[in-house]
Amino acid sequence: MIDSTTHARPLFDGPDWSFDLMSTVHDAIQEIALNDLGLNIYPNQIEIISAEQMLDAYSCVGMPLMYQHWSFGKHFVRDETYYRKGMMGLAYEIVINSNPCISYNMEENTMAMQTLVMAHAAFGHNHFFKNNYLFRDWTDASGIHDYLAFAKNFIADCEERHGLDAVEQVLDAAHALRDQGVFRYGRPPKPTAQEQAAMLQQREGAKSGRSVLDLWTDTILGSPEQAQSEGEAALSSRQGELSLPQENLLYFLEKHSPNLAPWQREIVRIVRYLAQYMYPQKQTKVMNEGCATFTHYYIINRLYEKGLITQGAFMEMMHSHTNVIMQPEFDDPRFNGLNPYAIGFAMMQDIRRICENPTVEDREWFPEFAGDPDWKSVMRNAWANYRDESFILQFLSPHLIRQLKLFVITDDEKQANLVVSQIHNKRGYREVRQILARSYDLAFLEPDIQVVDADLKGDRELQLVHRVQNGIDLVDEDRTEVLKHIKRLWGYEVKLTGIDRDSGETLYSRTTRVAAADAA
Repeated sequence: MIDSTTHARPLFDGPDWSFDLMSTVHDAIQEIALNDLGLNIYPNQIEIISAEQMLDAYSCVGMPLMYQHWSFGKHFVRDETYYRKGMMGLAYEIVINSNPCISYNMEENTMAMQTLVMAHAAFGHNHFFKNNYLFRDWTDASGIHDYLAFAKNFIADCEERHGLDAVEQVLDAAHALRDQGVFRYGRPPKPTAQEQAAMLQQREGAKSGRSVLDLWTDTILGSPEQAQSEGEAALSSRQGELSLPQENLLYFLEKHSPNLAPWQREIVRIVRYLAQYMYPQKQTKVMNEGCATFTHYYIINRLYEKGLITQGAFMEMMHSHTNVIMQPEFDDPRFNGLNPYAIGFAMMQDIRRICENPTVEDREWFPEFAGDPDWKSVMRNAWANYRDESFILQFLSPHLIRQLKLFVITDDEKQANLVVSQIHNKRGYREVRQILARSYDLAFLEPDIQVVDADLKGDRELQLVHRVQNGIDLVDEDRTEVLKHIKRLWGYEVKLTGIDRDSGETLYSRTTRVAAADAA
């Protein structure tokens, strides 16, 4: 119901937008976002782009500046073909985790849609980027633009100096390892004074032409006399010196590869840095979209209540909102898993319900905030201090489990059929919640592959271990290709051993010395 005391003239009445009008609407949204919801945001920079520019942003993982690589062009051609044939649509906007926060809005949007996406991206995503602990701890929003400019110029310079093929070989190998090129559980170790000097030498090496052998001898092995006097180091000693085991393969290769020239190390570092920069977004898809969707929903309703948008504009926005949060049933041909917008928005709405109108069940499950009159503070705390896995474990309620009709299917290789092991009842709530949370935990979704040994003073074979979980192995063809990429960066033989996480049994052993696998 519209509050007549705050009813005002609509800010716009029609589909056409202008920059002045968007600025006026932005200020109205900002007043609600900051003074009502209590959001804390970076300054906004909103840019209007065409469909072709949006496709270009798609191909470069949404970054405003990006180095050249053939894979980006391939993605552009694929997406453009699908778009022109009507087989896919484009996002209304793309938003960058940066300071200022850059939002790219489509020029084809109506003014109503420009209003919606500003509320969604320029305030919802913006607040999440600035306040969630993963983005605070792992990304530098103020420095990303300068770094992207450096990366683009550095790689372009390398292509001119060393040739396009040589640069692409390094990029191909580094891209193949991007998922294994992040620190998952802690900050990278601070570089020692020796490593800092080595990094400076590496960056100067591209200009000075200093040989790789000189760099390797000075920074890793020391003098020949010293290497000879030390002799063959024990495994435990090598692991201590090289900080092994190491989960970040790109980091290890960048720091310790005996084969890479200074400019190649810098390219590996660029790919590793950008992979780490994007990693928090992989861990917070449900929360990030839930925050942005709840924010735009709250703001457009407040705008309508104040009389600042027309009923027609409101209905257009709600139509788009409904499409975004639509969750097909499991037996619907359109079903493709849980829609992160749907579950994220539903959980935000449910947190507000638990605060405003808690049931006895809610008070039993959520004594910390059930009935808390300051639901906005509860929401901001959740956005700041959780990722998808922990957020679901902490905030998914039995009420919402029933509403979403969630259940668990167990795929046991010893059973002839799939088994519905848990349903949305009192006995199954905790198990449903735990298994759903685990499905968003990247520790269970991505293979655990670590460097365990590299005898730098011996045969220099790089030894990797894959800790196999639940019998889920690597795709053999992809594994072979990735090992070739690792060898290209390392320069010597690479051995990958699969070990069962629970039993410790060796499941397989692969080496780049042979074409076929040797079954253990």
